[in-house]
Amino acid sequence: MAGKTEENGLGNAPGEELRHYETKVSPFVERFAADLTEAGMQRMASRVFACLLASEEGSLTSAELSVRLQASPAAISGAVRYLAQVNMVSRQRDPGSRRERYLLHRDIWYSALTNRDNILTRWTSTLRAGARDVGPESPAGRRIEESAEFLEFMRRELEDLLKRWHDTHPSPED
Repeated sequence: MAGKTEENGLGNAPGEELRHYETKVSPFVERFAADLTEAGMQRMASRVFACLLASEEGSLTSAELSVRLQASPAAISGAVRYLAQVNMVSRQRDPGSRRERYLLHRDIWYSALTNRDNILTRWTSTLRAGARDVGPESPAGRRIEESAEFLEFMRRELEDLLKRWHDTHPSPED
């Protein structure tokens, strides 16, 4: 990427941009990463995601992430692998380079929640089968069925909510 320096991964004015990152951006990245970690995301994946979210272009190389997060390339690689598996980032090669650039997906929250909708459907199906297996009239069966009903309710509401979001915030491709 033009204008980026390999040494700091932050741009042409290393001192100024590094100070801006350390004083303004890094505290946000670490706060948001802590929130994501508390919600169950892996710590380094949370930090990488928050760092990409706060980057100007929504994409960084492994070297840039390593510098910004003061983390090893191996830690960055593991975090990116996890984020790619859950469809939150993708990898792209810069033209003429062997280095990969990690990009946030467009409509990241919409995509992440749409994926959660699929998970809720699978969980509901498993819970309903479990309620039948343990006996629908047993205390365990009723508890499991109530869990299935709650998740089905959440799935329907999430589906409607995502549709309303998409209707009011069309992506550039629409």
